[in-house]
Amino acid sequence: MPAFRDFNFKLLVIEKLMYQDKTLTPACSIDECLRAKGIDDAQLYAFDNDLAYTVLEEARACFEALEISEELLATVDTFLVDGGHQVYYECSPVWDGEDDLFDVGSLDDLDLLPNLRRIVGTRDCGLGIPFKAEILEARGIIVD
Repeated sequence: MPAFRDFNFKLLVIEKLMYQDKTLTPACSIDECLRAKGIDDAQLYAFDNDLAYTVLEEARACFEALEISEELLATVDTFLVDGGHQVYYECSPVWDGEDDLFDVGSLDDLDLLPNLRRIVGTRDCGLGIPFKAEILEARGIIVD
């Protein structure tokens, strides 16, 4: 199975496949994971344990261990960069999108997405540094 180098880039791919396309199953749910540990409220848990603006270890473990086949990765032709993604809630139930917690730091994982042709939302979301238009355009990827 292909290995991602940038956790936040992987989260964008997971958002597309798991929460939008629903082709990567079963969907990871921090609420279900915490309920299995006897915790009923993910947001309260995050606040009470000073984890409000971090990725919960339970979520990180789930998403880091998640294997995505080359066949499934090949179905990704577009994805959206947006602070309101479900995958971000699953990682950090009280995250408000006002910091760089989920900023992608590298485009090295583009090689894992051979059919990626479009990334939407990069111009207005503060991710301009890693999403260099010239790098993406050289790969035939439209950025808007």
